[in-house]
Amino acid sequence: MVGKYKVITLCGSTRFKDAFIEAQKRLTLEGNIVISVGLFGHSGDNEVWTEGTKEMLDDIHLRKIDMADEVYVINVGGYIGSSTKAEIRYAMAAGKPVRYLEERTEE
Repeated sequence: MVGKYKVITLCGSTRFKDAFIEAQKRLTLEGNIVISVGLFGHSGDNEVWTEGTKEMLDDIHLRKIDMADEVYVINVGGYIGSSTKAEIRYAMAAGKPVRYLEERTEE
């Protein structure tokens, strides 16, 4: 918590840019501090794919999870890719609650 505000880090595939923006807006209006991804590599931010950049961004995202009280997974259509699965495992190992945009049907 920062003051009276919960800090929530968004995780999920960057192909779901619109869902990230909508979740950020909704969670912010609910009175949360929302931390999102910096670039949407699967939605046209090609800078992600330059040498060393994706690795740096992945590490930064883990630090964003470190800063959070909770993680919110953008799992449109139930999709959770390997990078997001790793972030979920990281958050859970750190004792962070994990919530999902869509109800999970499998583990």
